[in-house]
Amino acid sequence: MKKIILITGGERSGKSGYAEKLAISLTPNPVYIATAHIWDEEFRERVRLHQERRGAQWTNIEEENNLSACKIEGRVAVIDCITLWLTNLIQPHIEKSGKLDVDAVLEKAKKQLEEFTAQDATFIFVTNEIGSGGVSANPLQRRFTDLQGWINQHIAKMADEVFLMVSGIPVKIKG
Repeated sequence: MKKIILITGGERSGKSGYAEKLAISLTPNPVYIATAHIWDEEFRERVRLHQERRGAQWTNIEEENNLSACKIEGRVAVIDCITLWLTNLIQPHIEKSGKLDVDAVLEKAKKQLEEFTAQDATFIFVTNEIGSGGVSANPLQRRFTDLQGWINQHIAKMADEVFLMVSGIPVKIKG
């Protein structure tokens, strides 16, 4: 039975750990879809620690751009994270023009999410509430914050359950 769960919150709020515990509570062999692009050695070490924490019972899929290519029919999957996935989606747009066409990226992201979540699976999306802080002085960052907020709203609308992580504590806000 298809189910969509969104886990959101600030950086280091416990989102990934909670998503992983939730997935393990639903199945002994969950899927972890990693959307991160490894930029440097410090980030590579973060990824290694995440992988080590999860253990061998996880099926790991690394997919930076095309979530709809991930076939997880009948499985429970943690998708970590939407923020990094969006970062990867905007890169080609920024590199070509130096500007960010938020509407075009938003439509592409929504289409991929709808194709991806058409599968009969349990989806546990992890995302960031980057718009909870102050307004950035950087115009590109403001546009990305808009994009992130709109895609979070889109996923939250599709979701059966939504959790906000606050200092490691999950607060159920939908479902």
